[in-house]
Amino acid sequence: MAKILQSLQGTVVAAIFVTALMVFLVGSVDQYALYDDSWFKFLFRWLHVLSGVMWIGLLWYFNFVQIPTMPSIPDDQKPAIGKHIAPVALFWFRWGAMATLATGLILASLNGYLLDAISLGFFGGLEEGDAGHTAIGVGMWFGIIMWFNVWFIIWPNQKKALGMVKVSATEKAAAARTAMLFSRTNTLLSIPMLYAMVSAQGLYGIS
Repeated sequence: MAKILQSLQGTVVAAIFVTALMVFLVGSVDQYALYDDSWFKFLFRWLHVLSGVMWIGLLWYFNFVQIPTMPSIPDDQKPAIGKHIAPVALFWFRWGAMATLATGLILASLNGYLLDAISLGFFGGLEEGDAGHTAIGVGMWFGIIMWFNVWFIIWPNQKKALGMVKVSATEKAAAARTAMLFSRTNTLLSIPMLYAMVSAQGLYGIS
């Protein structure tokens, strides 16, 4: 067991195996039909949540841990974070964002409420607005804005701030500030976004 846990790849493979085993065992007891329409809808919901945990977890790591701690780190140790930790974290951060957006849109499409959600519940006309579709729609739009910020503002500026793209010292400082401010914007949006997503199902029954 220790040998498996010493490798991240081995740990992930083991986690997938345990998950598959659990699906089989629970399915056998409950006698539900695996691989039917409802199961695939649930599969994408699980993938959406899994991706979201990666994305928002790293977003909060940056904003609650790394950024506030950086000023207290000795200058001779800061390059280790910028050259080794931050690039890897940003890789999983931006692809977590992409996976969350993609699986969320697929899930909404499979459940038949994509247009209702995108239009905030008013696709069929203002009088047909639905609180659940409005809630999930608000969450989706916040998520889309956050995804856009990650890929088109935070990541390009982080490449400059981390020295992946050569710029002047002034441009580097400006890029770091821009990346930080938009990361904070995403942190701000993440809390109401999560409320909107959870309330759509918990309060209004959107599956």
